[in-house]
Amino acid sequence: MSDDTTDTVQHRSEIVFLYDAVDANPNGNPLSGANRPRKDPVTEQAVVTDVRLKRYLRDQLEDDGHGVYITSERDEYAKTREEMLKNSLGVTDPEEIDETAFDGFLENAVDARYFGATLSIDTDDDEILDAVEEHLPDHLTGPVQFSPGKSLHPTVENEEYNSLTSVIGTQEGKEQGGFDLDDHRLKYALIGFHGLVDEHGATDTNLTEADVERLDTLCWRAIKNQTVTRSKVGQEPRLYCRVEYADERFHIGGLTHDLDTVEDDEDAREFRNIRDVTLEATAFLDRLDDHAAAIDTVHVAVDSVLDVAADGKSIDLVDELRERLGDDAIHEIDVYEEHEETLA
Repeated sequence: MSDDTTDTVQHRSEIVFLYDAVDANPNGNPLSGANRPRKDPVTEQAVVTDVRLKRYLRDQLEDDGHGVYITSERDEYAKTREEMLKNSLGVTDPEEIDETAFDGFLENAVDARYFGATLSIDTDDDEILDAVEEHLPDHLTGPVQFSPGKSLHPTVENEEYNSLTSVIGTQEGKEQGGFDLDDHRLKYALIGFHGLVDEHGATDTNLTEADVERLDTLCWRAIKNQTVTRSKVGQEPRLYCRVEYADERFHIGGLTHDLDTVEDDEDAREFRNIRDVTLEATAFLDRLDDHAAAIDTVHVAVDSVLDVAADGKSIDLVDELRERLGDDAIHEIDVYEEHEETLA
């Protein structure tokens, strides 16, 4: 951990996050009429929106005891934005509202520090909201953003699930009846997200070094813990890499695009689990090597079952990073040891 994690973020970071899905629907599209998995119609790559990923992260933050503005409200689904804002303020007396209200809100709403928030509200004669309105911006741009995730390969939908039927007994005579579950899943997808932490935007939301370091375990554990519903189970984190840069206003850009699978598209359609996949990291490592002088630290976690190759041979990714960038520049994340320091 950093020496002073309460400081506002000083360095830009670029994130690469890979997780996979086996016989799952990683992100359904309700506009498809059947909540089918989102896919690029040309490349057949699976698509997962940044909104879906952020929901996993917010839910994990809640489970870890942190205050969250855009809550899933698993017990109270009728919460309005105004009610959620009042919860985040942590104030019950309008006389207590002053110019520090914005800082108080950010302290109590960690997701707003990461991803920003829309704060335009309807006061509706509510004394607390009326008092706080002048102290809040209408919109807050988050310094942590992710591009939509895409699988590194073409994907195939499991047609067997599409006609899955559940058989039940009817009331009269207990005769069997059935209904089509209309269940659409992908056989396999290794999904890559690209993220960015903007050190200048961090000053607007009071994003601290501790907040950024929390991401190093949060992303991994969110996929582990928040993908437990029927259509989401079968997803596992495989690679997390946060490249922390030494200089401001610089990042390499698009590092996720430098990762691929060794297999060609036709072979990739036969993927069924992580053991069928070899991650091709030559271009990824070369770009980091080319910009080594601009890199402060690479924070990395790799699943032991992920097979990685570079320059035509199997490699240990962490060892290869150490060899290219130097041991002092690599922080191998111990997710389950380090996350204890990030809890509320």
